[in-house]
Amino acid sequence: MYKIATLNKISSKGLERFSDRYTVSDNTSDAQGILLRSQDMHSMALPESLLAIARAGAGVNNIPVDACSKKGIVVFNTPGANANAVKELVLTGILMSARNVSSAIAWTKTLTEDISKTVEKNKSQFAGHEIKGKVLGVVGLGAIGVMVANAAESLGMHVIGYDPYMSIQSAHELSRTVEVSESLDLLLPKCDYITIHVPFMENTKELINEKRFSLMKDGVCLLNFSRDQIVSEADILNALETGKVRKYVTDFPSEKFLCNDKAICIPHLGASTKESEENCARMAVDQMMDYLENGNITNSVNFPNCSLGISTSMNRIAVLNKNVPAMLGKITGILADMNINISDLNNRSKGELAYTLIDIDSEVDEVALKQALNVNGIISVRVI
Repeated sequence: MYKIATLNKISSKGLERFSDRYTVSDNTSDAQGILLRSQDMHSMALPESLLAIARAGAGVNNIPVDACSKKGIVVFNTPGANANAVKELVLTGILMSARNVSSAIAWTKTLTEDISKTVEKNKSQFAGHEIKGKVLGVVGLGAIGVMVANAAESLGMHVIGYDPYMSIQSAHELSRTVEVSESLDLLLPKCDYITIHVPFMENTKELINEKRFSLMKDGVCLLNFSRDQIVSEADILNALETGKVRKYVTDFPSEKFLCNDKAICIPHLGASTKESEENCARMAVDQMMDYLENGNITNSVNFPNCSLGISTSMNRIAVLNKNVPAMLGKITGILADMNINISDLNNRSKGELAYTLIDIDSEVDEVALKQALNVNGIISVRVI
């Protein structure tokens, strides 16, 4: 029986996928798996029993990934499951900024009498422009960025994308008529609108800063549905004041933006749809079960994707290890010394970490195996 702990409310559409081999509660003690959305885990004590954490969403800033890697805890996310929800809100943001919708609605709510006459007399102050023919720069061509690019193009915008790490899948899904820029600095001067869809990490912190603003057209509209830290707060406020940026649409409100009438603040609604929450929950649960039952890894942020399908062998050995030379030979050599015959094997690496799945056609003493594989570089060993 596997114990799963939930740290946030997870859609029932996901939880109902667990078989009767699982118990689900909010109690983390002795849990093999943790499911969460936005709960901050950085100050949380991780139970020794924990094998996997699944985030029902894309960002994992709320999870201590490095600490998990050292303990042999696989961290999953659900890329693409909320992409359509975010795409639709980005398009909403583009249209709201183009037509001054939020300012117009706020003004309309102040009217108290002779409304029709007042509207007709003053509506010109909110006149906007159409997005057809305007240039949209999409920074980051992952699941969300590709969907935004394709949808914006279908609305008549000219789209230029940029992503130095674009996957093969994204390249296949991106419309062939979307222009792809060689660099971010070459993209920025061409755009009337710029939307950001990159993960937050050290090299994307304040990616959009004073230097980058200086490259943009005057009156550009910037949209940020990724993470607040990707845009320098001080520099965007200055850009709004000088008119370099006409509108800033952000899913991450702060006090300074709420007081700025050129900022359109949305209360982190990017993935907040019923459909998105259900999709994320289903994917998170499926990935969790496949790892616990079969050892397969799909969409982990710290360990490589690796699979041997549904386990049909007598036993399957799962080894999480550091990605160092000769490690695979060391593992297979130890198994040979223990007279364990390998029927199938898959070894994959990701950065400094690696994962090895081994199917064997004999019984194995798990205690003895773990003792034998207790060598430098091996993080954890599990027999499934």
